[in-house]
Amino acid sequence: MRGVVWLTLLFSVAVVAALTLGRNDGLVSLFWGGWRIDLSLNLFLVVVVAGCMLMFLALHAMRSLLTLPTKAKAWRQAQRERGAQSLLREALVHLWGGRYARAQRSVHRLLSLQESTGEASPDRGALALAHLLAAEAAHRLQDRVQRQHQWDAALREALDGEQRDAARLQAVGWALEDRDANRALGLLGELPPGTARRSHAMRLRLQAARLSGQTLDALRSARLLTKHQAFAPGIGQSLVRSLALEWLDAARDADQLRQAWVQLEHAERRDPYVVARVALRSVAHGAVADARLYLRPCWDEMRQLSDEERAAVALATLASLEGLGVDWLARLESACQAFPRDPHVGLVMAHALAELQLWGKAKQHLTTAAADLRLSADLRRRTWLRLADMAEHAGSVDERLAAIEQAARVN
Repeated sequence: MRGVVWLTLLFSVAVVAALTLGRNDGLVSLFWGGWRIDLSLNLFLVVVVAGCMLMFLALHAMRSLLTLPTKAKAWRQAQRERGAQSLLREALVHLWGGRYARAQRSVHRLLSLQESTGEASPDRGALALAHLLAAEAAHRLQDRVQRQHQWDAALREALDGEQRDAARLQAVGWALEDRDANRALGLLGELPPGTARRSHAMRLRLQAARLSGQTLDALRSARLLTKHQAFAPGIGQSLVRSLALEWLDAARDADQLRQAWVQLEHAERRDPYVVARVALRSVAHGAVADARLYLRPCWDEMRQLSDEERAAVALATLASLEGLGVDWLARLESACQAFPRDPHVGLVMAHALAELQLWGKAKQHLTTAAADLRLSADLRRRTWLRLADMAEHAGSVDERLAAIEQAARVN
């Protein structure tokens, strides 16, 4: 199709030239000194066009000759860049393939290639990446001295903040693998606010905080990651819960436990497992009244809890029955009516009645709970022993001995 177009244009030009120049009787006279030259107008036009073309070709050839060194320099630079890119890809392949020594050799060849062409400025971005690859290979080879040397070189060659931040994040990962939490936290502190809020940086901060024992900082990072949906469904909540439990376990006394509880967020203070743990820790520190205060909202919302959550709350309540008030009786009866077949709720009700010295109801509920095989052996044994204590208080030796015998048979 293109040939047909050119052929059509050629014929058009020929027709125009024939119509224009075919009957041209014009004459051009050139005078020089005593000489005179007469040319037809057609010949003069052909000579002018040919002269312009020759002048254009001569100027183009002169320019090509003058720019030849620049082109040679650009060609050498392009060759060097292609070689550097090839070596960089080769280093990446070796690094990902686990051939760390070969990756280092590829990087050294790349650096030598960059230094070999002195007239061209080196690509500092590629150099920074090469040094970082060499540092990663040295880390895999457990060569910390070479790793630090290459990492420092990468920072020197970095062109912008993004490359420096990438190098620092990479070094944080190395520090965590070396179990050096202080260095990891120090490098994370050097990051700008925008980079520090990235999911990868927050994950690293979470690991560093847990490694250094800074549970509250780890909890804050886990909250942010969960908020940004950085974990699979359910994983974030489980992680936040475990960190909240660690934070509560770190309290040394009841006062510290109260302060730790206040620093938790509302959602964490409504978690039944967290509530159960803080109640158990309060009992361990002698603050039984505080334990029941923590547990009260869970009993008021017992219908919204799962079986496992109810069991955790019930066992924590069982440990905090000492000094129980009569105001709890209605709350426990409501839970028993809502879940008449729940063994743990019934167990708490039975021991609460015994604590309130309602011996008749307590004996009935305790006997039922002691025979419930859904409860653990320890809980059933503990229930039989409570029946033995009640029989001793009532002065019934036979019932006491029978209860102790039943407790001994539980396995």
